[in-house]
Amino acid sequence: MELDIVVIGGVSGSGKSVALGALEDSSYYTVNNLPLPLLTDLVQHLGNSGFTRIGVNIDPKSGAALRMLPKVIDTLRKLPAQVRFIYLDAKVETLVKRFSETRRRHPLSSAERTLREAIEAERAIVGDARELGTVIDTSDLSSHSLRAWIKDFVNADRGDLNITLQSFGFKHGVPLDADLVFDVRCLPNPHYEQGLTNLTGRDEPVVSFLRDFPEVGRMVHDIYTFVSTWLPEYRGDNRNYLTVAIGCTGGQHRSVYVVERLRELLASAHVLVRHRELH
Repeated sequence: MELDIVVIGGVSGSGKSVALGALEDSSYYTVNNLPLPLLTDLVQHLGNSGFTRIGVNIDPKSGAALRMLPKVIDTLRKLPAQVRFIYLDAKVETLVKRFSETRRRHPLSSAERTLREAIEAERAIVGDARELGTVIDTSDLSSHSLRAWIKDFVNADRGDLNITLQSFGFKHGVPLDADLVFDVRCLPNPHYEQGLTNLTGRDEPVVSFLRDFPEVGRMVHDIYTFVSTWLPEYRGDNRNYLTVAIGCTGGQHRSVYVVERLRELLASAHVLVRHRELH
């Protein structure tokens, strides 16, 4: 039986322990802070012991050994095994706030390094791994939202490219995990219409308002055409996930509406939807 292996990497403070807990809740045998050189032996041992779903959080203190991650993943795939890599990231300001609130010590901090310097030092070590799998920006995600996202990730069809449609507000920053970003701020804004300000792009009054503008329909159609045209190329790039981010000013009305319409148009594909600012 083929093993199902999920490897978690990224920067400290980005939610790796939360993600590992979500894997454990999804019936994975999980191991936290494993030195990378031990990963192959661990997987072989667990596989021989009858465990087919394995989740591992790589220890950031593996240092230079992390450069061997692509080779280790290739080795695991020959077992045979389905290997997926998740890279968790967050903005520096978010990481500083999280470490300050929890009063936990950063793994690379020292008497010679400030917290920010430790964060940047770790990012320099692990940053190349971003290209190996799916990147998730946790800057604006609650622990609950991250757990839900990880469960969606592991339960998605592993045999095809999975598309994540994400709405967001530019005033809160562009998501770090976006592969494609589309700006819909040029569309009519329901925020300034009486009775629509506190609603979202999923509410019928907002839907009716935006649906009446031809330019909104053209924007949705153009984004759909671009994404659907290039999907075969992204599939050919051996990707598991493609994250398409749609942004408006606040991430509440226009971007949410466009994401919901794209969900309908891409119904034949494997689609996950996240509305960042509505969480």
